[in-house]
Amino acid sequence: MLVEFHVENFRSFRERATLSMVATNIVSQPPSLDEHNVFEVNEVRLLSSAVVYGANASGKSNLVKALQFARNFVLYSSLWSIARANTGVEPFLLNRATQTSPSTFEFIFFVQKTQYRYGFALTRDQIEEEWLYRMGSRREMRLFGRNRQTIKISERSFREGRDLEERTHPRTLFLSVVAQFNGIIAQSIIRWFRRMEINTGIEAMHDRFRAMMMIDEAPYHTAIQTLITQFDVGIEALSIERSPATLPSDLPSQIAQQLQALFTDTQQTNNPPEQINIQTQHSVYDDQQNIVGTTTFDLERQESAGTQRLFEISPAIIRALREGFIVVVDELDARIHPNLATALVQLFTNPQTNPHHAQLIFTTHNTNLLGEALFRRDQVWFVEKGVQGGSRLYSLVEYLVDGKGVRNDAALEKNYLLGRYGAVPLPGDLAAAIHLTDAETESA
Repeated sequence: MLVEFHVENFRSFRERATLSMVATNIVSQPPSLDEHNVFEVNEVRLLSSAVVYGANASGKSNLVKALQFARNFVLYSSLWSIARANTGVEPFLLNRATQTSPSTFEFIFFVQKTQYRYGFALTRDQIEEEWLYRMGSRREMRLFGRNRQTIKISERSFREGRDLEERTHPRTLFLSVVAQFNGIIAQSIIRWFRRMEINTGIEAMHDRFRAMMMIDEAPYHTAIQTLITQFDVGIEALSIERSPATLPSDLPSQIAQQLQALFTDTQQTNNPPEQINIQTQHSVYDDQQNIVGTTTFDLERQESAGTQRLFEISPAIIRALREGFIVVVDELDARIHPNLATALVQLFTNPQTNPHHAQLIFTTHNTNLLGEALFRRDQVWFVEKGVQGGSRLYSLVEYLVDGKGVRNDAALEKNYLLGRYGAVPLPGDLAAAIHLTDAETESA
């Protein structure tokens, strides 16, 4: 379970930003929110979900990208150090000082009932710092600390890292190296990062490919199909169509030859490359509205963009709820009806559908969610961009209106749209783009 995430000097986040999943000591309306939206791990009260609002270009997606980059760097830094010429990190570029300063990422989380704090700071050239702490009965214990290539480990608490310092590349995380050498603590932390599903909503092909891989697994096929059919999009069933992989006809000849050679080599094995398509089944009716048969649609070619989006996020939602994962979704409401977005959020606030305490973190423009008594005030977050282009992340529970905290019976949706909590767009004179002078029209 995630406790906190910190990011500094990454994309639009110049200053340190903190997303906390710790439940604050508040009383909500209705009172059921304090029961259903909060769970406890080792005497720490955590939230089951968090929603992030903000204007376009405020930095909401950059928060998701920060989580995504940090997760992927933990999992793949050993591979990237070989395949890439730099770390790939993107610092805040609107200030000269930050362009070459390290970007910092830190997670506080539970593995089973043990709390860890792990983080790292890096530039495009190398890892500058890395640290791992474990919470004891009274205080934190440092398991290891790193300053560039100088790594100091706790001989008592992190013996698994001993003698691996020299094997660590300047662009590879020490934690990843220890995990590769079967360190028990390191491997448990790596598994925690693998249990974080991130759906960007923009990289549709990537998300769809992952969904296709999951629907091909027996434990998930029925669950995904059941969820899709309950969305009221007219789908009765899902099936997988496999065919031999073929090359697009418009590829440049040199690339086509290389890929064809790869396909030929692969086809000599027992597992030739396949192309997977998802088929959806719909009922066919006669003039009296009687079901007289079924017909099959191709998901990618014949279903709506909204249905495709539901398919892309369903596997991650199901896996999170079944196994207690964290799922992060950028623009949850993209191409999805507000009622369906509400239903998805409610899966995480219902103890019967979320018995393993999965956590949902998502960005959205859907203000309807604020008017449906779904969230405590500490679950609602805002991102606002300042005059120098830096993003600021803050929670509704810490926001002051006229010097006072937001009441638990406040009209959240109305107040947010009125700008009382900030993080809304302030458009200029849009009509100025239409009413051009004659001279401007002629020059254009």
